[in-house]
Amino acid sequence: MRWTLKPEPNPKKVALLAKVLNIDRTNARLLVQRGIGTYEEAKAFFRPSLENLHDPFLMKDMDVAVERIEKALEQGENILVYGDYDVDGTTSVALVSKYLKTKQDNISTYVPDRDNEGYGISFQGIDFADDNGFSLVIALDCGTKALDKIAYANDKKIDFIICDHHTPGEKLPDSIALLNPKREDCDYPYDELSGCGIGFKLIQALSQKEGDSVASLVPYLDLVATSIAADIVPMTGENRVLCFHGLQVINENPSVGIAALKNVAYDKEILTITDVVFGIAPRINAAGRLKHANYAVDILIEQDENKAHDMAVAINEINTDRKDLDKKITQEALAQINTQNLQDVYTTVVYDENWHKGVIGIVASRLIETHYKPTIVFTKSGDFITASARSVKGYNLYEALLACDEYIEQWGGHKYAAGLRIKLKNLKKFKIRFEEVVRNSIKPEQRVPEIRIDSELFLSEISPKFYRILEQMAPFGPQNMHPIFTANGLRDNGMGKKVGADQTHLKLSIIEGANPKTYNGIGFNLGEKYALTKQPFKATFTLDENHWNGRTSIQLKIKDLKEDF
Repeated sequence: MRWTLKPEPNPKKVALLAKVLNIDRTNARLLVQRGIGTYEEAKAFFRPSLENLHDPFLMKDMDVAVERIEKALEQGENILVYGDYDVDGTTSVALVSKYLKTKQDNISTYVPDRDNEGYGISFQGIDFADDNGFSLVIALDCGTKALDKIAYANDKKIDFIICDHHTPGEKLPDSIALLNPKREDCDYPYDELSGCGIGFKLIQALSQKEGDSVASLVPYLDLVATSIAADIVPMTGENRVLCFHGLQVINENPSVGIAALKNVAYDKEILTITDVVFGIAPRINAAGRLKHANYAVDILIEQDENKAHDMAVAINEINTDRKDLDKKITQEALAQINTQNLQDVYTTVVYDENWHKGVIGIVASRLIETHYKPTIVFTKSGDFITASARSVKGYNLYEALLACDEYIEQWGGHKYAAGLRIKLKNLKKFKIRFEEVVRNSIKPEQRVPEIRIDSELFLSEISPKFYRILEQMAPFGPQNMHPIFTANGLRDNGMGKKVGADQTHLKLSIIEGANPKTYNGIGFNLGEKYALTKQPFKATFTLDENHWNGRTSIQLKIKDLKEDF
């Protein structure tokens, strides 16, 4: 691990903000690092307001999309709400379909089959719309690059409204409307919305046109918050506002489906955004990975609590199967890497025709934890081989794949994650080209995992008030990550030990310098560093609450340890 301490912000700004807000210097420093320097900016940050959401009609084509939907509603047209099979796609479908069903009944949903249709808009989906009399399709979290599919739909006189957040190619599809703030001709003020976030802007525009306030849409925000958490989009701007209020909905008055998933995932009422990422989102995803994403859409739009409970139990079982499967495939992939001696290359590209397509994205992420390189995991899919790709911090995977385009049949994605499909005969050529591109473009520091440290911290600074202010910076996510601290001159009081069934974790009782107070620490997967705690050490860590035997305490969640010379 490479430790990097973020630059010290302007000390005068820190001192002034600490005085104005009546808070400690460390928390003031964290706020200034996040671009907050005044009382008003701090108020907007700590209390995100729905009033700070942008006018949806600032988005290119929004007026056209709203006019076309209004026409469809007035004329009683059949409307198909179409979305991808991941969390962002299924929450998008649930969001828009639930809203439109408050206007009329002839609204249906469609999610492509991961194995038979693949990512995004499919010819099969368009044929389904044609066969069943749908004259308007609203596509969510996909479609920006579906030029041939939209042309096919146009031939069948089916109109498409595309709501997407993926990076456009050189040409745009000939759809009725393309709502995507990343398109070059769109001046919308914020371009980091999730796919479900774009869907929310669409229903916000429809609602606004009818004279309703955005407050009327708050019940839908549990879906939007779930998509933002799962899709790893920046926790800034509108995303932060939507996620802040959506998390309140999840905790206070969730929709029937989210409540059911919450109940099978946790036995607590109040969830953090981390709980959504690791508890609710994987269960929604599991349906599309091992069965069909319709399971996820169905529970997200279900109104009957008993039915939703039964669905959640079934989805929970699917998620358990998913965990077993991705663990097995990860072990097989690691064995393949060791056999091929891939330690000297800059990338990881593995393939097995028997690996389950639904979990290869998870496996790619797991491999990066062991072999820190841009990683692509392939499996067989019909006449092609399909893959999920994941990148390391700071490296633009999208640009790398763009340079390999001659060997790719179909692909799409972001800077850090992508999906692609190639011909098996091109696998060797693709691997050589991908390795070449990454080797020539990745920076040396991007090949070593980095811990970005926000601030040094004396453990004596930790108090209930300090932690309470810190937690008000939530929800955390990209560009507003949970603050990471470092402290020196630490010792274990002799009670530290390796814990866990396989002794892979580390539990410590930490003393700082001459201060006799003991601070509890937990280091997941740091058991191998136990010997370091027998001498003075330094640590990087976040702070969280530990609930044990009815008692709550602040603990150090240790990320890494090093000798303190």
